[in-house]
Amino acid sequence: KTNAIKTSKYNLFTFLPLNLFEQFQRIANAYFLFLLVLQVIPQISSLSWFTTVVPLILVLSVTAAKDATDDIVSTFQEIRKHLKIPQLQRCVWSFRAKWMDVQVGDIIKLENNQFVTADLLLLSSSEPLNLVYIETAELDGETNLKVRQSLPVTGDLGDDIEKLADFNGEVRCEPPNNRLDRFTGTLTYAGQKYSLDNEKILLRGCTLRNTEWCFGLVLFGGPETKLMQNCGKSTFKRTRIDRLMNVLVLCIFGFLGFMCSILAIGNWIWEMNEGSQFMVFLPRQDGNNAAFSAFLTFWSYVIILNTVVPISLYVSVEIIRLGNSFYIEWDRKMYYARSDTPAEARTTTLNEELGQIKYIFSDKTGTLTQNIMTFNKCSINGKSYGKIQEGVSQNTHTETVDFSFNPLADPRFLFHDHALVEDVKLENSEVHTFFRLLALCHTVMAEEKKEGELFYQAQSPDEGALVTAARNFGFVFRSRTPDSVSIVEMGKQRTYELLAILDFNNVRKRMSVIVRSPEGKLSLYCKGADTIIYERLHQSCSKLMDEFAGEGLRTLALAYKDLDEEYFSEWKQRHHEASTSLDDREAKLDQLYEEIEKDLLLLGATAIEDKLQDGVPQTIELLSKADIKIWVLTGDKQETAENIGYSCNLLREEMAEVFVISSNSSEEVQEELRSEPVVEKTAYALEHSVELEFLRTACMCKAVICCRVTPLQKAQVVELVKKYKQAVTLAIGDGANDVSMIKGTAHIGVGISGQEGMQAVLSSDYSFAQFRFLQNLLLVHGRWSYLRMCKFLRYFFYKNFTFTFIHFWYAFFCGFSAQTVYDEWFITLYNLMYTALPVLGMSLFDQDVSYKYSFQHPQLYIPGQLNLYFSKKAFFKCALHSCYSSLVLFFIPYAAMQDTVRDDGKDMADYQSFALLTQTCVLCALGLEMSYWTAVNTFFVLGSLTIYFVVTFTMYSNGMFLVLPRAFPFIGTARNSLNQPNVWLTILLTSALCVLPVVTYRFLLIQLCPTINDKVRPLQPLSTFRSKATFTSKPADELFCPLSLHLTVARRELNQGLSS
Repeated sequence: KTNAIKTSKYNLFTFLPLNLFEQFQRIANAYFLFLLVLQVIPQISSLSWFTTVVPLILVLSVTAAKDATDDIVSTFQEIRKHLKIPQLQRCVWSFRAKWMDVQVGDIIKLENNQFVTADLLLLSSSEPLNLVYIETAELDGETNLKVRQSLPVTGDLGDDIEKLADFNGEVRCEPPNNRLDRFTGTLTYAGQKYSLDNEKILLRGCTLRNTEWCFGLVLFGGPETKLMQNCGKSTFKRTRIDRLMNVLVLCIFGFLGFMCSILAIGNWIWEMNEGSQFMVFLPRQDGNNAAFSAFLTFWSYVIILNTVVPISLYVSVEIIRLGNSFYIEWDRKMYYARSDTPAEARTTTLNEELGQIKYIFSDKTGTLTQNIMTFNKCSINGKSYGKIQEGVSQNTHTETVDFSFNPLADPRFLFHDHALVEDVKLENSEVHTFFRLLALCHTVMAEEKKEGELFYQAQSPDEGALVTAARNFGFVFRSRTPDSVSIVEMGKQRTYELLAILDFNNVRKRMSVIVRSPEGKLSLYCKGADTIIYERLHQSCSKLMDEFAGEGLRTLALAYKDLDEEYFSEWKQRHHEASTSLDDREAKLDQLYEEIEKDLLLLGATAIEDKLQDGVPQTIELLSKADIKIWVLTGDKQETAENIGYSCNLLREEMAEVFVISSNSSEEVQEELRSEPVVEKTAYALEHSVELEFLRTACMCKAVICCRVTPLQKAQVVELVKKYKQAVTLAIGDGANDVSMIKGTAHIGVGISGQEGMQAVLSSDYSFAQFRFLQNLLLVHGRWSYLRMCKFLRYFFYKNFTFTFIHFWYAFFCGFSAQTVYDEWFITLYNLMYTALPVLGMSLFDQDVSYKYSFQHPQLYIPGQLNLYFSKKAFFKCALHSCYSSLVLFFIPYAAMQDTVRDDGKDMADYQSFALLTQTCVLCALGLEMSYWTAVNTFFVLGSLTIYFVVTFTMYSNGMFLVLPRAFPFIGTARNSLNQPNVWLTILLTSALCVLPVVTYRFLLIQLCPTINDKVRPLQPLSTFRSKATFTSKPADELFCPLSLHLTVARRELNQGLSS
């Protein structure tokens, strides 16, 4: 198998048929294609083909251009990677080839900064100890360098081409899968079997850094690489409004069929009663009768009334969503200068859903807190350090400890308890063992660019903080090899033989190392979660650790044991067999780890402080006022989580006594759930028999904190609320353990780009750097997006229904003959040109209140949660409004034209003049149907009317008629009709009658039943609405502030001015 892959969706030959096939799966597009087929049947069609073809081609072209652009960009990126040429070693031949020609079994030479596009087994490198440094940004988004190390036996091959060519090892490994964090395999070489894990593999997507060269053996290529195995289809998220629109479109289809049936029946009745009188000079064709005429009329009206089905709706919605996404990314108030991180809308399909959030599920570490760990306190052999003693002068202990005795100390490290460093200097054995454990039991890599300048690269901030603490107290980690760890103990260099590493994972929640000291003593050092360690020793330190947790500190227990040489030799042999097993390797290793990690001696505990991010308490308080429920899901213990809850204003002193559910069986949990509210839960609350009881009780609480939860349980909690509460949920987190709830479970996922890499960001729908920006995202951009989308949909359906209903009324006056009431060009350009700009202007620039007032009145968010602005009820009201407007727009021009003559006495009551008057009234009335006027809206409305009159006079001119007589039959209608005063009076009267009742109704509604928006809007000062004239590099909140003068505000300001 080669390394070639295909990431493009289309090629030159399949693009057009495949893209059209996908687009016609949308019901609106398929419907208009069906109309086009009907229009080629002369007996049915009363409209020209271009009335359907032009809108359809425009919609298809815009969508096709977007799809093609996306596919071309991604394809070119992949092609550039595949055209990079590595050096290959195949058999005894060394040559250069393209990546796409690489095959499994090839040995490849990689050079610095080169991209890896196959899964490789690292054989050797230019660095000491055969280390390589890689960047995995394209795999997990993390930009910090990671270290990989080859087996010593293959590292000896170096860059000797002959030795590499003679390499005849056999690799047995797992089949292709998508687990980026795990690899199981064995290498058999020179009669020995060696274990292979993820630390010896270079995955496709990595980039080689700070390494001159390395050699690797290709294990998987092309679509079998782990990166490509992860390229499955992600869950497509749809908003509530999307789902509602699908239902409404189906209802519109049903209503269209109902109207066409009524008109077909009307045609049958008319043909039976009146049609016979015309047969003398208009005889029927052979076989045509009234029933057949009604059948043809039904399909003719399906064509004429097609505007009731919104073909341009979906394109307009995508434009609006794209614009609102830009607003989020341009918002300077969501920009974090310290890390140069702006907000990012990684999807454009969920913006309005941000205005309907009811439940927020938040991680704690790195999301509410900074995830910058500080070694704060510790307990060693029952004695606490780092705590200021009562009754002693404060100044004595707030001075930082002087670490000048240690030339390798980190100057950035601060500690305030001098007693600990004094015990270190007095060579207290327990204290020395404590810090020795911290210096040995970890996976940190040390880099020493200059003598004495150490830089640690840790997989987690916790581990980095602990190793740094040990460094400052005299136990300095210097370097490591696959078989040893070198540390400096109180100025003396010591090297420990590293015999085994018992890895940390989310299930074990602990890590251990087995080392042999220079004196030959065998020891196991273990650190991990307190509950896990307690199961393997006595409870001597539990009380102190509870005190640490009660202060909101992250605690770890430290323990150790001395090992018997004979027992360890036998255990080591079984460990080697398990580590080289291909079947159930993890289970076998876990069993061995459980066996040796028993009867540990408690050494002490560490307490690490993780401070809250700026603005978290204020943000949570503001979101709570918006009636948004916030649940915190954390892996910390109960006391830590509860303390953080009080710190961030999630729990408040005025709340009732906190009630805890922490039983050890589902029956006990169920009993506690029935008695009191809950802020903490265990896994038993998610069992099927208890989950509804848990949900019912939790939803009655103002705040819920779930602690000791795993990543899977986080997703289960979100799914529980999503399934039974039918509410919009948002999950926010910063680490890989939050991906399951961010990507696959919650309606909307938000990633925090913090200290734990970029996995959460890459899986999210929106991302930013600080939790406090969530209030901007929801209360401002989310609410505005929802409000704009709802106004757009109401106005869009209103204008299309009004336009279509006029056809319906006209049918009763034209003998149900399927004659159109408008000019065909007006029908074609109505949605594309005449009404497109006003509706988009309203949908992109409309604001009910300013950025500032959105924060001052968070209650404005509540209508979105209740789905008040657009629903089936609102759609029905919109249809009734359209029905009224269509009656006015048809019957007033009809009555005005019936017995009207021109100024010169000539008759003007002809079909073409009536069509022109009606369509002009429609545009003028719809232009006035704006509940919120801005400078942009005014410009778009007046601009659209100007375009209409320019296009109308052009199309109705003599020149156009002479060029294409059949396409432009309305010759001279515009200049002959629009120069009459009674025509303009009719336009003015019709527009007034359309608007005045609606304005009156809205005024009375505001006075008698005002909404929260109606109450807040007049409170804004007049200056808030003044135009920001320049569209340059202003902050987003300035750039898109409302440009209008609300009538109520203007009237209030005017009255105040007059009274003064």
